[in-house]
Amino acid sequence: MSQKIKIYHNPACGTSRNTLELIRNTGQEPKVIEYLKTPPNKAELMTLIEKSGLSVREAMRKNVEPYEKLELAQEHWSDDQLISFMLEYPILINRPFVVTDLGIKLCRPSELVLDLLSAP
Repeated sequence: MSQKIKIYHNPACGTSRNTLELIRNTGQEPKVIEYLKTPPNKAELMTLIEKSGLSVREAMRKNVEPYEKLELAQEHWSDDQLISFMLEYPILINRPFVVTDLGIKLCRPSELVLDLLSAP
């Protein structure tokens, strides 16, 4: 039986493309959310982070211009402030997040998605 699968995807990211391919190789077609075009709202983003067991900082990309320009490595930023920056600059959101009936994970490396997929 197939399950509902969502992937917060960036087609320019090799890890994200590999994760999508691993999902499709199970015969399932996920709902693909290109999060740079359609970013999650605050509640969705907080759910992705909390349910995946990550800290806000662990869910952030650090090697992108807004991170450096805004000096987000400084420890004085609160989680709420960091979430606000991620909503304003979606490129700061790490990817790919995958959501299934079995849970939510940031799938880096791509193979982590296999823990979220039941047999089709």
